[in-house]
Amino acid sequence: MPRGQKMPKEGDFIAIQSYKHDGSLHRIWRDTMVLKNSENSLIGCNNHTLVTEDDGRHWVTREPALVYFHKHYWFNVVAMIRDDGIAYYCNLASPYVLDKEALKYIDYDLDVKVFPDGRRKLLDVDEYLAFSKRWDYGPEIDHILKKNVRMIVDWIDNEKGPFSKDFIAIWYERYLELSRQRK
Repeated sequence: MPRGQKMPKEGDFIAIQSYKHDGSLHRIWRDTMVLKNSENSLIGCNNHTLVTEDDGRHWVTREPALVYFHKHYWFNVVAMIRDDGIAYYCNLASPYVLDKEALKYIDYDLDVKVFPDGRRKLLDVDEYLAFSKRWDYGPEIDHILKKNVRMIVDWIDNEKGPFSKDFIAIWYERYLELSRQRK
């Protein structure tokens, strides 16, 4: 964050803005509660959060979801807390930046979905190939993203970071505590 700018702290709400490689706005999540904000990462929670798509459509998230962003990894993780277990949506994306307006990142189309039963699926490969050509991602970004897909799979296999049951339990409980304090 720029010097002199107040960093969001635990319990604050921030917006999240996703962009495409060409700089166009892709999607906005209006209110994400910050659970932890450190030098390298931000953990938050969305719950019935208003989302605005680039075409102006609006929708509201259905369930609580922990979000994990890191300044050194080219992905972010959304852990959706559902009645049948935890489902994950991992966006291949640039490391985030945080300014007074929002947490921002570039979405690179590829996604890894993990179902509550542990099955995984790589999504939007066709979209990635099309946008990669259109906006000339180039071999460097392609290499970085493929390396980060392998890292996500390793994290899933080893229950690392947001893929750990303890991570989910600790941060969801913290979200519930902070929500109760706000009432």
